[in-house]
Amino acid sequence: MNSRIMHRLVEQVRRIGHEEMLWSPGDCIVVAVSGGPDSVALLHILHHLAADPELKLRLVCAHVNHGFRGKESDDEAEVVREMARGLGIPFELGVFDVPAYMKETGQGTQLAAREVRYEFLHQVATKYQAASIALAHHADDQAETVLMRILRGSGPSGLAGMRMKRHEKNVELIRPLLRIYKNDLIQMCEKSDIPYVIDSTNLLPKYARNAVRLDVLPFLGQYNSGLTDSLNRLAEVIGVEDDFMQLQAEQAYQELVLVEGGVFTFKLEPFIALHAALQRRLIKLILNYLPLGSEENDFIKIEAIRKGAIQDRPTTWSLDLGSGLRCIREYDTIRFVADAAGSSGLPYTYLVEHFPAEVLVPGTEHCLRFTRNGADMKPVSLDELGDKEAAFDADKLLYPLTVRSRLPGDFMKVIGLNGSKKVKDIFIDAKIPPSSRLQIPMVTDAEGRIIWIPGVRRSAIAVVSEHTSSVLRIVLDTRRFD
Repeated sequence: MNSRIMHRLVEQVRRIGHEEMLWSPGDCIVVAVSGGPDSVALLHILHHLAADPELKLRLVCAHVNHGFRGKESDDEAEVVREMARGLGIPFELGVFDVPAYMKETGQGTQLAAREVRYEFLHQVATKYQAASIALAHHADDQAETVLMRILRGSGPSGLAGMRMKRHEKNVELIRPLLRIYKNDLIQMCEKSDIPYVIDSTNLLPKYARNAVRLDVLPFLGQYNSGLTDSLNRLAEVIGVEDDFMQLQAEQAYQELVLVEGGVFTFKLEPFIALHAALQRRLIKLILNYLPLGSEENDFIKIEAIRKGAIQDRPTTWSLDLGSGLRCIREYDTIRFVADAAGSSGLPYTYLVEHFPAEVLVPGTEHCLRFTRNGADMKPVSLDELGDKEAAFDADKLLYPLTVRSRLPGDFMKVIGLNGSKKVKDIFIDAKIPPSSRLQIPMVTDAEGRIIWIPGVRRSAIAVVSEHTSSVLRIVLDTRRFD
């Protein structure tokens, strides 16, 4: 090797690669090379490792010209091309007009450039059937990332910084230099006569990361000369603990959360028994599974859901999550649903004039079956019927009967009460979730009086007695409304 420092860094990266399982023998690795000292150092280090007969790594050098700096960008691309040729490594160049892409998408400089760059790197990885894409982020980059996330108020996952290895699409993104500082990489290039270029935009403080690097870190360094080391240790410690908490959250998810038809549901009793940290993690995991996109204010939503779940009152509420999604508490249940779920459907009315009859309840998989028996019927006990079946004195009913959707102001004459009760209050007393109430039909007689709310309660109308000679039975199928 050309220098002692190169030998040291090669062996350090070899050790990191083995400990973190960044590659396997025979892997093809796409190396993202900008032309700066970090990425050209990475290319040379991996080139030395690739020659190891036990590893036999295959490398591809990939460079992106973002179209920001004209001739400077073109010259930089040629430097990288010549370097790859000298090392005998295949070279792939992506040339893009990122300024035009910014106008098209409305994105800022950094985000637009990143999207274009990563898309190209993935295309190269697919072309060469690569196992991974190697990125040249180093320990100073990690410190900047952690500090930026502290300033944004990130949680533990954010403070863990960049990960040494992360799966994205069909490959691993690996960062073999994440524990190595930039000064060491520059020294390696200079002592080994490895050419590199300086991107002039890295010196512009108008970009947030540059401002942190050029202004914030040096200022804070007055109070802690080892600040960069401290931030890296923070990321290392929190990263491991974050992984552990993620495993706990995934286990809680498997045990508590039910997913049906795109609706995520969990019961409150086992949720409340979790530690607050795990409660937040579980909610965050559910939000990650929902198509919410990037969320900068995750904590506000997560805490609103968590506190709403553990409070005693109110026991029913609804929270708009954005992106057409909503979190709903219904007594002892939390649901994450599409905003349209549970909203009122189209009103319906079905006349029942002949028996037997069967009526499908719109918007559900349930049906009501009507049968009428004569004097040879079996005795009927209201206690035996349960809430899925109702029996009426057929001669005391006014026909035709109607199955209809619920209407505002509906009320029913209830057994045991001298007067009537609002259907809304009946639902509340029975703790019927608001999202289920509009799926429950009303059965009425010819005068519009509600005689039965299937699955909930029957009225005081046409009660079967010892003098009853004909019984009308209405049965709700065995499927539950919830």
